[in-house]
Parts: sequence; C-alpha cells; structure tokens
Amino acid sequence: MTTIAFLGAGSVVFTRDLLTDLLAYDDLPDLTIRLHDIDPERLETAEGIARATARLSGADPTITAHLDRREALSGADFVVNSIQVGGYPATVVDLEVPARFGLRQTIGDTVGVGGIFRALRTFPVLAAIAQDVLELCPDAWFLNYTNPMAMNIAYLHAVAPRLKAVGLCHSVYWTVRGLSDLVGVPFDEVTYRSAGVNHQAWILTWEHDGQDLYPRLDERIAGDPELRRRVRVDMYRHLGRYPTESSEHSAEYLPWYMHHDAEVERLRIPVGDYLQISRDNVAEYEETRRRLRAGEDIGTREHEAQEYAPQIIHSIVTGVPRDIVVNVPNAGLIDGVPAAFTAEVPAVVDGRGVHPQAMGALPPQLLAVNAAYIGTGTLTVRAAVEGDPRLVRQAAMVDANTSATLTVGEIWDLCNTMVEAHGELLAPALRAQVHP
Repeated sequence: MTTIAFLGAGSVVFTRDLLTDLLAYDDLPDLTIRLHDIDPERLETAEGIARATARLSGADPTITAHLDRREALSGADFVVNSIQVGGYPATVVDLEVPARFGLRQTIGDTVGVGGIFRALRTFPVLAAIAQDVLELCPDAWFLNYTNPMAMNIAYLHAVAPRLKAVGLCHSVYWTVRGLSDLVGVPFDEVTYRSAGVNHQAWILTWEHDGQDLYPRLDERIAGDPELRRRVRVDMYRHLGRYPTESSEHSAEYLPWYMHHDAEVERLRIPVGDYLQISRDNVAEYEETRRRLRAGEDIGTREHEAQEYAPQIIHSIVTGVPRDIVVNVPNAGLIDGVPAAFTAEVPAVVDGRGVHPQAMGALPPQLLAVNAAYIGTGTLTVRAAVEGDPRLVRQAAMVDANTSATLTVGEIWDLCNTMVEAHGELLAPALRAQVHP
C-alpha cells in the first residue's frame, strides 16, 4: 500500500489535477489518499473532487479527509504540500501595501517584498509540518509546491535537514514546450538542459536531432515584432539564454522594467495581475463547490498536465526511471550558488529516490542576474532562522526591483507597514517595528 498525504488539499483544482495524473497509472495499486486542510468547507470540497476524480479515472483508491494534520501524516510514504498561509487576504496585503509606496509587482510570490513576506508567514507552518513529518513518517518524501519555492526549500533544509524535501515546479517543462511550439518542433523530440534558481533558471541547451534550436528561435523573434514585446524574450536577447518563467513573473525579479512606465507599456507588463488571478481562483473554487453540491459534472482540466509529484511517486514505487527538474539545496550542484540555498537542476528519479545532477558553472552573466534573487532569499531565510527583523529589511534592500524603485528609507518604512499588516501570521521575533 502507498499512502499519500495532501496538505493544503483545499487548493481543489490543483489537487484534482495531481490526482488525475496519479490515478492514470494502472500499476499503482492500493493507493491511500489522505486530504488535509484547516478549512472544513474546503476540505469537504476537496474530498468530493477527489472521489469524483477517482470515478472518472476508473480507479478505486482509499480516500480520507482530515482536519487533523498529524492524523493525515501518520505513516505516509509521500507528502504533497500546497498550503497557502493567509490565503487571499494575505495576497492582497502583499500587493496592495507595496503599491501604496509606489512599488509595482505582478505576482509577488517569489522574491520582492511580496515574496519575502509570503515566505515569512509560511516558514512557521513549514517548521511545524517538518517536525510532524520527522516524527510520524520520517522516511516520507516531502514534495513541495508552495511558493516562494527556493526560500521554502532553503528554510526547510536549515531547520529540518533530515527531511527528504524536494521542490517541484512546472515552469521549465512549459517553457520548453512553448519554445518548441514556437519554432515548429515536436516537444517530445527535443532534448534540453536547464539550471539556475526557481522561476529564474535558464535553458542552457535546447536541441532537435543534435541541432541547436536557438538559431531558429532568433529567426522567429526577428520576424515577429510582437514577440519582442515579451519580457523574457527581451531578457534572452540581452543575456543569451532563455529564462524559464513567464514574463509576468520575470519582470518583477529584475531592476530594468517595472519602474519605467515606457517599459511597462512596451512589454505589456500586467502590474498587480495576481490579484485578479487570485479572485478568479476563488471564483473557480466557489463554482466547483456549487457543482459538487448540485451533483453536476465538475469538469476536467483544460490542458495536458505534466506535474512532477505523480511522476516521482510512480517512479519511486515502481522503479521506472524518469528525468525531471527539482529544487534542492545546492550542495555543489551549481558553481557560485551558496551551498545552503536552493538550486533548480535536472534530476533522475527511480526506485532509489531523487538524484539531482551537478551542472557546474552557469554563464557568468546569468549567475550575476541570479545573485540579487539569491541574496534576497538567503537573507530572508536567515532572518527567520535567527529571528532577526533587521535582516528582513536588508533582504528587501538587495531585491532588484525594490532597490531600483524605492529609497532605503522607503524600503524600511514599507517593511514596517507589512509587518503590521500581517501581524500574527509572522513569527513573534519578526513582528517588531525596526528603524535604522
């Protein structure tokens, strides 16, 4: 029997997609799916979706729902984590408070002020979860989807180094798939290698039948002015390798775009876009819950999913090897990235587990761009581990977009305002108002 605990199962559409992939395997018998959420209504909805997904898949797993996290974790083989601490109200704070200071963000979940505070309110919950896992299912693989990915994995490594934590993100897959479509080459015929940090890694090689596909991309870009109005196409043209995250995300990790009105217009950057995305997610949840209560079809996902958690579970249980992309502590995987911070690299997964691949040195300009991201993430993790509120402000000071937009004094004032707004979601040691 294989037992999988889903934490944050109330992210119902995401839970459905993961289960759809998982239950598509016909050689994973005796699956036990345990769903956990702190919101009873969302948990009830997640359970309904899980049972409907199983019926549609023709599978018969054991499905249970648990408000008690420890009950869900006991004896689990795999833990899939997709919690969102603070939910939609906290997301509003992460975007609207910085906007009042003149700081533009698009998503605000990875670095920047939004990413810093999303991390700081997530860390205490992650620490408690890690303690439970190490007590109740110490051999379980902890498969994390919660952002900010790089900071969360680095924090878990700092406070629970024995935890078998792996961060999973689909950005590399969808980037290469999109690029392959762009140049008219079947995705399943290309080979590629990427490395960097989550949401800011780089497609280092990308080939078809041994031929480099970057020249074909150059031709495509040269012939299409609209392609040149994408942030990550602009990044690629100036840096020489294509970044692995969407333009919406990428724009706010850099100092060149968000505080220039002309660049926002030229590159069509959707400032504050995540608030509407979050509202749409809430509306989708409400509609899904209504359909369940009415006994209606809950629908299926709109695109082919290639999430890594089901692939990892299948490979470890059956021994079938696969190539995936993972986020793990660097430990020599990428030259120049701190050992304790998180690298995003290729990995092989098989019956023995997950095996990250060392990538050596990045092109120097790419590592230089990663440096601000890494600096912000490293300082944020250290602030939480040491309980030092000054490090929170210093993390914001070295963030690329924030430092390009605000003065040092404004950054500290903004952080104090964010601390007040998030209140008890933060660890007690980090709730202080701090001045230089």
